[in-house]
Amino acid sequence: MRPAAFADLVKFCLLNNHNLLVKGAPGIGKTSIIEAVCRETLWTDGLPYELMVMHPVVSDPTDFKGLPVFQDGKARFEPYGDLLRLINADRPLLCFIDDIGQAAPAVQASLMQLLLARSIGEHKVSNHVIFMAATNRKSDNAGVSGILAPVMSRFKVVADLEVNAEDWTKWAIGAGMPTTLIQFIRFRPAVLEDEEKNRATRDMTNVVNPRTLAAVGILQNDNLPHHLEHESFKGAAGEAFASEYGGFLRIYRTLPDVDRIMTHPDEVAVPDEAMTQFALSGALIDRATKDTIDNILRFIGRLPKDIEVMTMKLLDERKPELLSTESPAFLKWVLENAEVTLGDMVLN
Repeated sequence: MRPAAFADLVKFCLLNNHNLLVKGAPGIGKTSIIEAVCRETLWTDGLPYELMVMHPVVSDPTDFKGLPVFQDGKARFEPYGDLLRLINADRPLLCFIDDIGQAAPAVQASLMQLLLARSIGEHKVSNHVIFMAATNRKSDNAGVSGILAPVMSRFKVVADLEVNAEDWTKWAIGAGMPTTLIQFIRFRPAVLEDEEKNRATRDMTNVVNPRTLAAVGILQNDNLPHHLEHESFKGAAGEAFASEYGGFLRIYRTLPDVDRIMTHPDEVAVPDEAMTQFALSGALIDRATKDTIDNILRFIGRLPKDIEVMTMKLLDERKPELLSTESPAFLKWVLENAEVTLGDMVLN
């Protein structure tokens, strides 16, 4: 399931109080998507759903029973901490159980009654509580020994989250990731989407996934010195990524004169290499303003059609205010590309 569709599923389960389990490789957004949807979903009082994150991998089975006390000659369990919050919730509360597959079997077993019967012993969980959980897979080398079958069956939906380059680039634009990184992934989506190549190993080296790409973007945004890029990117996302992305950055930094393109768009030669064309289009998007957009669009129109369209879509996502009927070059492009969809606008 793609991240965008998974976000819709999370919201559906949240609104309808359905238990949901998501599984997938490390670093692909399982936790962040659930947390983001929870923050963005409003209840009838106009406030977002509350979120409580549990980490059963560091829990004991007794943590879900309460604190044993002896009173009036009888032993009972007094709820505290997370359990007390689940009992007393008076408005929608998402209880998110992270890394459930890494928890010991005894801890997983203690969660079964909580998930299905919505109670622990004499203590009832509030009707306002919704349960969701996330786990890596056994094949991910993430310390997952498995999930007990009775625990798995407590979830109405078990979703498999996959990586998708298009969804990642949409997130990256909103998160302020560098244009070069976004352009590179759009040019080489397999760098992110190749699950076998990006499967975690026991060699203590990172692989490419949404989390590690975000780390690369943060390093760039913090103005990482160029001479440190290869080793830093290698540590963040692996040797192969560091080499290929480093090559893309070298091309980006030796592009034709962007200033001349913005003043003489018909005179500057279009590069022959596709990677150079992609890098150049990203540089133009970074420099695009109301004063330069017409000439930039004239040059973009000289690129190969597939790169031209992808560049226009990225421009629409990054700077939609520049694509308006006030731009003669944009109107001309619209007439010549009636079959293309940009954002919410179908050009026909």
